[in-house]
Amino acid sequence: MAAAARGGAERYFTRWYKADVKGRPCEDFCVLQHSNRICVITLAEAHPLLQSGKTIKSINYQISANCSRLQNKVSGKSKRGAQFLTELAPLCRISSSDGEEYTIYSCIRGRLIEVNENILSNPAILQEKPSTEGYIAVVLPKFEESKSITQGLLTQKEYEEVLVKRLNSSS
Repeated sequence: MAAAARGGAERYFTRWYKADVKGRPCEDFCVLQHSNRICVITLAEAHPLLQSGKTIKSINYQISANCSRLQNKVSGKSKRGAQFLTELAPLCRISSSDGEEYTIYSCIRGRLIEVNENILSNPAILQEKPSTEGYIAVVLPKFEESKSITQGLLTQKEYEEVLVKRLNSSS
């Protein structure tokens, strides 16, 4: 993740987007896909949590009574022990000070390599630097699926078109 934090996000990562996840307007996510197939899950620019006036109250990686993303323990080259995620697997829940709660989804299939524990103690970085230090999680797709995982995701240009359409329909 250090390379992304130093501006390598643009050079080594391809941006993909998932808009209106689970039919929820503007709940958009960004998948930064590295050339080595690792994917970093972040909030997309239009996500309600990144709009001015929103303050993050809490971030919770406890998905259910039996599942905490913080319990994810990965070891070895084959990433043994990693939790397997589907496209709609919840990664965490984020509450804002206005009482809204947002579920952050994986958007891609793969093994959960790590969650960003830094945002637990410093939630503001999620809003200040969403595609670098404020990332949500790192997911490694299966090798044979690494080319196809981006099917159903939008390119940067396609996502920008979605944003323009939203703007036009709201004005």
